[in-house]
Amino acid sequence: MKKRCSWVNNNPFSIKYHDEEWGIPLHNDRKLFEFLLLDSFQAGLNWVTVLKKRESFKKAFDNFNYLKIATYDEEKVQNLLSDKGIIRNRLKIDAAISNAKEFIKIQKEFGTFDKYIWKFVNHKTIKNSFKTWHEVPATSKESEEMSKDLKKRGFKFVGATICYAFMQAAGMVNDHEITCFRYNEI
Repeated sequence: MKKRCSWVNNNPFSIKYHDEEWGIPLHNDRKLFEFLLLDSFQAGLNWVTVLKKRESFKKAFDNFNYLKIATYDEEKVQNLLSDKGIIRNRLKIDAAISNAKEFIKIQKEFGTFDKYIWKFVNHKTIKNSFKTWHEVPATSKESEEMSKDLKKRGFKFVGATICYAFMQAAGMVNDHEITCFRYNEI
């Protein structure tokens, strides 16, 4: 049996996410936007809740197409608010639209969102060496800097904790426990 990080329970959503995505360095703008959107909706909730609703989010938010999301109008917002498959929070839905617009501005400024976001870790993964999940911080100096810059640019639901979770998901930090089979694979 594979040894995984202790946060992974027997939930198939968690296992698949942990084994196939979490912590793998990500450089695709659409996927980076997807992770940013999902992490912002996770604020205050359990990550498994978001994972279970991920397919519904994908469908509701046009396959995480930030170009389309940036054009959402009030009618689309109302449709999203009535979609029982997603987390129906007006502030988070509005933030997704606003963040899509800001995401596009960053792409225009830096060429890609990838070039912009990875600068917070000098364009390479920070490899931590935690033995247990309890050692893993909720924030870091880098996530605080990222949060501050994203907020300055108009992003919402991007506090330092959300940014750190995003960094973990996008492989900007490797927080797999050292006993986890993924730790050395990444």
